[in-house]
Amino acid sequence: MNKFWEECKMGRKIFALILTFAITVGVLGGCGTSAPASTASTSSSGSSTTGENVTLNFAIWDVQQEPGLRKIADKFEEKNPGIKIKINVTAWADFWTMLEAAATGGSMPDVLWMHSNQIYRYASHNMLLDLTERIKNTEKFKLSDYPDDLSQIYNVDGKQYAIPKDFDTVGLWYNKTMFDKAGVKYPDETWTWDTLYKAAKKLTGNGVYGILAPLRNQEGYYPFIYQNGGTVISKDKKKSGYSDPATVEAMKYYVRFVKEKLSPKIYGDTERAETLENGLCAMGFFGSWNIATFAKNDYMVKNFDVAVLPKGKTRATIYNGLGNAISASTKHPEEAWKFLEYLSSKEAMVEQGKLLIAIPAYKGTANDWIQANKAFHVKPFIDMLDYAVPYPASHQTTKWEDKAYETLKPSFTGEQTVQQACEITAKQMDQILASE
Repeated sequence: MNKFWEECKMGRKIFALILTFAITVGVLGGCGTSAPASTASTSSSGSSTTGENVTLNFAIWDVQQEPGLRKIADKFEEKNPGIKIKINVTAWADFWTMLEAAATGGSMPDVLWMHSNQIYRYASHNMLLDLTERIKNTEKFKLSDYPDDLSQIYNVDGKQYAIPKDFDTVGLWYNKTMFDKAGVKYPDETWTWDTLYKAAKKLTGNGVYGILAPLRNQEGYYPFIYQNGGTVISKDKKKSGYSDPATVEAMKYYVRFVKEKLSPKIYGDTERAETLENGLCAMGFFGSWNIATFAKNDYMVKNFDVAVLPKGKTRATIYNGLGNAISASTKHPEEAWKFLEYLSSKEAMVEQGKLLIAIPAYKGTANDWIQANKAFHVKPFIDMLDYAVPYPASHQTTKWEDKAYETLKPSFTGEQTVQQACEITAKQMDQILASE
């Protein structure tokens, strides 16, 4: 969701090499098999596998969600005396580096968040517990209680390795005060690419940019690519979509905001939010996962609201979601499963919405999240589900996404044309996809 994301590249590359070596020599299970749960190392405390005197480590990366998750974990502990949940928060930039180090050292957290970019790596290397049979036998929930698109993200080779936790979409945030001052009508479902461009021009001036169009994929150019009938990756996940004329056309439209100085040149994640929070941009593209942070900013609450994304040739936003998984090396698989069962139950999902943790993935519970949001009118994030596009991913998403940022950046800085940058991106992405 799943969202919401720049990793510590050097650290990841170093640990990726360590991880590859560890797999080769058998540290992570050897010969394609995982170590038995009763003998594998873990960071859990407690000596019992019967549900008593056990502490499960739960690894997440969003500090904003920790307070709400703590309340849900407390309710679980009340229902399951003897099982304690320790929530460990590691920021996204360091989470995967931490996890790779834990995997090589045999100290994977018992329960952890999983992302579409990383699921194949951890599932294919037997580092996650296969949940398929447990899901079939549980009475707490059914996999059909969750959108199939989300469930399939965490299904590798016919086995389910995580259960959907939440989902997210991307909306158009706008400064109502700036719109009123400029005499521009608020964004709504009638807006098109042309409407957005004209509004950005009218809102630009006096030290304010009309729009924020950063070098960013999910909260940037991805939606525009799909709104124009283009694609990031082919359906069979074997070819890049960046050389598609429709994709190139969409990228030209998007980069135009930067070229015409209707948008600042922004590359960092923190800087993106600050441009809105400091009144430097009248509009910006941000995901539903940003609401918790925005709701704590007085300026945002007073001046901003959110609308559906404008329409191109068709409507589109990007749709993603996190999953809850269990380490294959946990010493307490039964207790970990009990916790995961509870996290996946309707009861816990309703609480997730009411506590504003995230949009719950369980079907029919999103309305609880809408009603709990008082700072903004967040219904557009749910309305866009009708035409949302699943987050483009493959087995090695992170590799080609990171490379795409590098190869597309010259088109934002003016060093290359959009056509040139897209062609280079497509070529390098195809090489990575071929290696899968």
